[in-house]
Amino acid sequence: MTPILSSLADLDGRYDALFCDLWGCLHDGIRPFPAAVEALKRFRAGGGVVVLLTNSPKPRAGVEVQLAGMGIGPELYDTIASSGDAALDALASGDFGQKVWHLGGLKDASFFEALDRDYPGHCIERVALEEAEGMVITGLADDTTETPGDYRLEIAQGVNAGLKMLCANPDILVDKGNQRLWCAGSLAQAYTAAGGDARYFGKPHKPIYDLSLKRLEAETGRVPDRDRVLCVGDGIITDVQGAMAEGLDSLFITGGLARDETETVTDPVPEKLRAFVAENKLTPTYALGWLR
Repeated sequence: MTPILSSLADLDGRYDALFCDLWGCLHDGIRPFPAAVEALKRFRAGGGVVVLLTNSPKPRAGVEVQLAGMGIGPELYDTIASSGDAALDALASGDFGQKVWHLGGLKDASFFEALDRDYPGHCIERVALEEAEGMVITGLADDTTETPGDYRLEIAQGVNAGLKMLCANPDILVDKGNQRLWCAGSLAQAYTAAGGDARYFGKPHKPIYDLSLKRLEAETGRVPDRDRVLCVGDGIITDVQGAMAEGLDSLFITGGLARDETETVTDPVPEKLRAFVAENKLTPTYALGWLR
């Protein structure tokens, strides 16, 4: 049985670094969780390093701006590694062709702004789907009203043309305040189900962990000891599965995406957590209702 902690402080001295998820752990997409803010402050005050590890399609600079808008400043973290960061390398390399069709909202503009800023001389051009050599998905055009079903035609066109899809955010769903929204991963999932080739760069896939370990090493000046790194997140198929694949310990925050299944109010109901873990065949090292 995955042990249920009373707080992050139960692990004081056990870990040197946290790879901490954002949505559902540190904030709800609108405002930060005060207890989570205090937990990260305490961890850093004790000498720990915090890497914010997010499936956001925004590159690091865009995530920093978004966090600042919620009142979350650099005093809570040491560095950021995003799915957008990892995906940009692949896009700029030409792995998805030079002419790409992009699907995403206005909030994802920083993805291509970072491409222009960080990869001068790149040959990537955004074009209509009919002219594209590849697809770049950062999200739905309007995730407040749309669902993956609204893009059946575009998915069919891409599959029929044999286009590779770059998915810059593998998350299927995210909670923004009290509203549950579809993410880019839902479109990639539908694309794969239709017979298409979708490629992922965020959790639970290896590229974002390689980037996170590299940035952790840059902060500490040494190669990180993996058994001293703890991954914190509310997604069992992203945060927990990714940590397990990389041989890293995980702290599953049950009050996020799995709050109904685990009946989390303050803490998960033990038998509900046990059933949820068994159903997903993924075992977190620890569990906690909310990051605190």
